[in-house]
Amino acid sequence: MDYSSDYSSAGAGIFAGIGLMFIIIYLAVIVVTYAGMWKIFKKAGKPGWAAIIPFYNIYIMIEIVGKPTIWLLWCLIPCVNFVFVVWLYNLMSKSFGKEEGFTVGMILLPFIFWPILGFGSAKYIGPSAAEAQLGFGNANFTNPNDPSNQPPTTPQV
Repeated sequence: MDYSSDYSSAGAGIFAGIGLMFIIIYLAVIVVTYAGMWKIFKKAGKPGWAAIIPFYNIYIMIEIVGKPTIWLLWCLIPCVNFVFVVWLYNLMSKSFGKEEGFTVGMILLPFIFWPILGFGSAKYIGPSAAEAQLGFGNANFTNPNDPSNQPPTTPQV
C-alpha cells in the first residue's frame, strides 16, 4: 500500500486554516470587549488605557463602583472571586443605570454587552454603592443588612 503524502498535507492545511480562523475570531472578540471597557472607563472619568492592564483594570472598576480597595484581594482569591466579580459587574451596570438583566449579559456575552455600555447612550451616574454615595464617615447612613441596627424608638408619653 502506497500512501501519498498529498492527502495528509492537504488535510493539515485545512485544519491549519480552520485553526487560524478561530484565532482571528477570538482576537476580534477580545479587541471588541476591551474597546467597550476602554470607553466605559473614559465615561467614568478614569484613564481608558487602564482597561487593557490586567489586575489594574479590576482596581479601576472597583473605584468606579465605589467599593473599598480590599475588593481587589477578594477578586483574586480562587472560588471567592466568582461571587465578587459577578457583584462587581452588577454594581458596574447599576453605576450606568442598567438592571440585573444587563449584568447577566455582561457575564455571558461580554463581547456584546461591554461595547453596548461603552459605545451606547448609557451615562455614568456615579458609584452604585450606597457607602460611596453617602461617604463612609456619614453618620446618617444605616445599612439595612447590619444586624446591629435597631429600629428607631419613639418617646413614651
